[in-house]
Amino acid sequence: MAATVRIAMWSGPRNISTAMMRAWGNRSDTAVIDEPFYAYYLKQTGKDHARAAEVIASGETDWRRVAASLTKGAIPGGKDIFFQKQMTHHLLPEIDRGWITGLTNCFLIRDPQEVILSYIKKNPNPVLEDLGFAQQIEIFNFVVGASRCNASPARTVRGRRSAASLPAVIDARDVLENPNRTLRLLCEAIEVPFDKSMLSWPPGLRETDGIWAKHWYDAVARSTSFEPYQPKTGGMPKRFLEIYDRCREYYEQLYQYRLH
Repeated sequence: MAATVRIAMWSGPRNISTAMMRAWGNRSDTAVIDEPFYAYYLKQTGKDHARAAEVIASGETDWRRVAASLTKGAIPGGKDIFFQKQMTHHLLPEIDRGWITGLTNCFLIRDPQEVILSYIKKNPNPVLEDLGFAQQIEIFNFVVGASRCNASPARTVRGRRSAASLPAVIDARDVLENPNRTLRLLCEAIEVPFDKSMLSWPPGLRETDGIWAKHWYDAVARSTSFEPYQPKTGGMPKRFLEIYDRCREYYEQLYQYRLH
């Protein structure tokens, strides 16, 4: 492992991203940060999210400063690993992507049916951009295109590449069904030693959680490990079928590259 490692895990909402942050945060060598672009995102979009004004007031709303702190700033607590829980939809189009190449990027994906059925319990009227799938494939393609290993910036994820040219992709279901194996595969792929402390953690909220935690993190706050996989029940509401089909296309493009 390098002297320090800065890991950006790109996920959409209503995934297991907060549980994943718990897993990394339970390592003694790792500092974590929770959705660092959220304040910027809310200020720019005006989205009516819970505690939006408080998030904006307490967060950094200059994306350049956020990017600099993630890539060049000191790692909190003098830790060796800096795990960054990143929401793909927070990376708005006007944000330059160049700084991303200074990070170890990986991608956490989840079946869009499960994402949508979970998301509409908190926000009943999402649009495609709220769910992060389109942005996730765009960021993935950017990372691959910027790679020096057998990749051309003009090619997309549909092209054939060796595994060495691809950032790590893990699926939420694989994590929940076998967290030990999947996290070991992830750590191997990003060249970080696996630590068994990632498999369980104390319950409760954390100082490193965003101030939105009380609204969104109720289940995670009760958890002490990754919960066993339980498929979502119920069909997709008809009004979301078009959005679901689009998300499914993006998801399947990344699913073929998942670690398993």
